[in-house]
Amino acid sequence: MEYNADIAFDVLRSTVEAIEPELEKIYKTEDGPASKLYEAERYSLLSGGKRIRPALVLETCRMLGGDEEAALPFACAVEMIHTYSLIHDDLPCMDDDDMRRGRLTNHKVFGEAYATLAGDGLLTDAFSVCAMNPYVSGDCAAAAVALLSGAAGSWGMVKGQVIDMYGEENPLTEQELTELHMGKTGAMICVSVQLGCLAAGLSPNDDMVRRLTSFAQKIGLVFQIIDDILDVTSTDEEFGKRTGSDANKNKTTFISFFSVEEARQYAASLTREAIREIEDIDASDRLISLAEYLCDRKR
Repeated sequence: MEYNADIAFDVLRSTVEAIEPELEKIYKTEDGPASKLYEAERYSLLSGGKRIRPALVLETCRMLGGDEEAALPFACAVEMIHTYSLIHDDLPCMDDDDMRRGRLTNHKVFGEAYATLAGDGLLTDAFSVCAMNPYVSGDCAAAAVALLSGAAGSWGMVKGQVIDMYGEENPLTEQELTELHMGKTGAMICVSVQLGCLAAGLSPNDDMVRRLTSFAQKIGLVFQIIDDILDVTSTDEEFGKRTGSDANKNKTTFISFFSVEEARQYAASLTREAIREIEDIDASDRLISLAEYLCDRKR
């Protein structure tokens, strides 16, 4: 799929420049009995990554004419929860992965106990960062916390993880696989655009929120389809984590139902549908370029 790579990379670069200093402030290096906890949290939180979710928060807010300052705490909170999920997902009791973003996973460096607690801390602290956003009203902050907890919890990301575990022992239907990824990956991508809408002053039931949520649902599914493709076509070095792990664990993936080429076509079709949801909105070009990048990414 053709897209303006310069715009997409500028979105990601500007997001990193905006949130990295804020994340640094949240977890400062300090001495004392709890210093290893903060070191473990910083290790994963500041380990790089594409920062897709905070980019969606910030770009949605900008597109709608909002102030980036109001969206920044929400963007940080989303990235904190995403990082917690990666730490826990890599644990031996879950996917048992050794590499993440091209380096050792958290528990391989700090041990399982500290990795578990680092994830716990990031998850809990994220709600505090969200609730204490000084640039929005109390009602807006409360609505943001409610949306974020719904996306991260038992009816969102955690539900998706449970279906993923179930799928290690049971073959999933295509519908169940879609439900898995709408939770495990899609829920946090959807809430990212919703938080961007809130930061821009929209109410949760605004029609624009509905349109952007539909856009996010589709690109969230695209993200996972491409992940499944890369798991069978990429190398560990290119992907930044172990490839072939899904097949080794007999997991159902989109490659269980489609060939690689068919899966790419499905992802491209979903991306076109997503773009149609927002292409008539002024200043939507940056979000559109980001959606196209997600479909075309190589890692």
